Amino acid sequence: MAALTTTTPSGVGTAARRMRTRKTAGWSGFYVMVAVFVVMSLFPFYWIVITALKTQPEISAGTTGLFPAHLTWSSFSTTLHQGVFARALLNSVIVAGSTTILTVIIASLAGYGLARTTIRGKQLIMGFLLVAGFFPVIAMVGPIFITYKNIGLLDNLAGLVFVYFIYSLPLATWFLTSYFGQIPRDLEEAAIVDGATRLQALRRVIMPVAVPGIFTVAILGFIFCWNDFLLSVSFLTNPHNYTAPLAIMNLGQSQYQTYYNLIDAMVVIITLPIALIVLLAQRRIISGLTAGSFR
Repeated sequence: MAALTTTTPSGVGTAARRMRTRKTAGWSGFYVMVAVFVVMSLFPFYWIVITALKTQPEISAGTTGLFPAHLTWSSFSTTLHQGVFARALLNSVIVAGSTTILTVIIASLAGYGLARTTIRGKQLIMGFLLVAGFFPVIAMVGPIFITYKNIGLLDNLAGLVFVYFIYSLPLATWFLTSYFGQIPRDLEEAAIVDGATRLQALRRVIMPVAVPGIFTVAILGFIFCWNDFLLSVSFLTNPHNYTAPLAIMNLGQSQYQTYYNLIDAMVVIITLPIALIVLLAQRRIISGLTAGSFR
């Protein structure tokens, strides 16, 4: 007769402990990897902050400590009291805010129209919008520079707003078309039956439902305009019209020396608003991206 094998309670307990040990080791390894990734991601910003808190003599001496030897806020006070940088911050707010508002309005109307209209070649139009949204920025500079030179829009904040609008509109329209396409038609049809016009149904019914997608487009467009350097340096020459990223390049160095603490202080100042916006609105951004990415 074949011998029957039985599992003793002690054997079951040993197997369970081994499984728990492996599971704990697996989760521990995962958290260690996440911690390493977070530290590596945040370290450059940490280095910028501590450099901004160092004195100029300490930086000139070539010290590379992880903590400032003499903590000082002089770099921030000097930066904020410079009228040129304060003006540059205001210019960035004007340019980024105007572009975001203009992009959201036009992209919402275009996206809603494409989502609700059945036309031949619609997929071709959507593909063109996607390609235009990822078109290299540098490829736009030459033709637009020549055009601006002929019509007198060089070194003008309105011209810079229009350039940002040209670049951000295609991708915003593509994204909102996908987002509006997932909203049931019954919502605006019910509003139209009740006497609302198509635009009234869009403004009062569809737009409130599409807030996550619209908010995502607005935040991403604002971040692009706020952080841009290439387009601003291509079309602006007067320091009075500089945006914040362009002002950093010109205010952080002299003929004989580069003031890294001032540069990093300005970097921290222009980064904090974006970081706060993303942290406060991350749920809306994530919901907008996940809901509007699929058709």
